[in-house]
This record gives sequence, C-alpha cells and structure tokens, in this order.
Amino acid sequence: MTAVQRRFDPVVHAPPRLQVCGLLAVVDNMDFATVREQVGVSDSVLSKHVKQLEEAGYVNVRKATIASRVRTSLSLTAAGRAAFEAHVAELRRITGG
Repeated sequence: MTAVQRRFDPVVHAPPRLQVCGLLAVVDNMDFATVREQVGVSDSVLSKHVKQLEEAGYVNVRKATIASRVRTSLSLTAAGRAAFEAHVAELRRITGG
C-alpha cells in the first residue's frame, strides 16, 4: 500500500458518507429512500452528504419517473469504490484488523 492510499479520505470520512459508501459498495445501485432509512437521517441531511459525494465524483445520482413518481437511485463510481476501499483499508491498518 502506498503512502497516498494510507490516508483517510476526508470526503468519505464523515460517518453518514462512510455509511452511504458502505451501503453502495455491496450493490449496483440503491434507492435514495432505502439509503435514507439505513443511514437513519432525514432527506435533507442525506441530500447534503450525497451532494458532497457526487461533487467528489464518488457517487452517481440517477432520477427516473416510475408510476408518475420521480425515483432517485444512487451508485458508487469506480473512483468512489476505490476511495472507500482505501479508506477502509486504512481503518483496518490502524486498528490492527
């Protein structure tokens, strides 16, 4: 592991964003409402964190109209997956895991 990979990613590090990345890391995509429920935050709080992840290029946000309702789904980008994996690796390294 290089020195660059051995740093925490400040974008991923905040607990809600870390949770979002963890949820998205194991699926192709997930509905915004499901992510909100799993993270346990309001729509506005999740939107704020998702926006930061999206601006960093870590999350794709897709909107689709299904049964006359707009549904938002989230997915990790390749860069987001790499950042999350490096962040988790650093957590494991410092905790001896």
